[in-house]
Amino acid sequence: MSAVAAYVAALILVTVTDPPPTSGGAAVLAFVAAHRTVYVLRQLLWLTPAVLLMVVSLALAVALRERGRSFAAVGGLIAIASWAMSLAWPATGDGALAMVVLSDRYADAGTAAGQAPFAAGAEVLIALNDVPAVIGVLQSIGVLLIALLMRREPSAAALAWLGIATGVVGVISELLRPVLGWAYAIYGVLLFAWLIGVSGTLWRLGSGQSRWSTR
Repeated sequence: MSAVAAYVAALILVTVTDPPPTSGGAAVLAFVAAHRTVYVLRQLLWLTPAVLLMVVSLALAVALRERGRSFAAVGGLIAIASWAMSLAWPATGDGALAMVVLSDRYADAGTAAGQAPFAAGAEVLIALNDVPAVIGVLQSIGVLLIALLMRREPSAAALAWLGIATGVVGVISELLRPVLGWAYAIYGVLLFAWLIGVSGTLWRLGSGQSRWSTR
């Protein structure tokens, strides 16, 4: 639930604050300098859930291991690794923490010639935010594999089908992200719904209020 809360907070912040420019390295760096605190908070809210989702993926793989140890190992490994890799990816889709460093260096440079390399670096980060990321596709595949494993658990059938739909839509959405615009949010809604369901299920399992069926 913490991951969902962070994503919701990020969406609210995106809605109520001015968006950074989508082109022009110098313009983006100037924007970051003028909105430093909000910009950093936005990036952290997009990045923090990755750590929490690594834990969720591991918990699901362990909980479902009796439904297929090899499947659980592969699905869990892909899911955990993809969320871990997102922490190393230089862009969040909404910007990049590295923009803050570039913005400071840009301001300190003072001259147009000195500022040019930092503006060029910002252009690279802008481009990375716009391209389909392999990491995003892997995250969706991880959700899909775990959901397919959940289909073997009768008590989690509905949640499994929601996860399958989320994974399939996620792969397509990540591949077509540059052209989808706001339609990409459909994947986000499905992912939120699935994560809420998964969080509730794991909480009930952990507290002993329910258990997977036995065979």
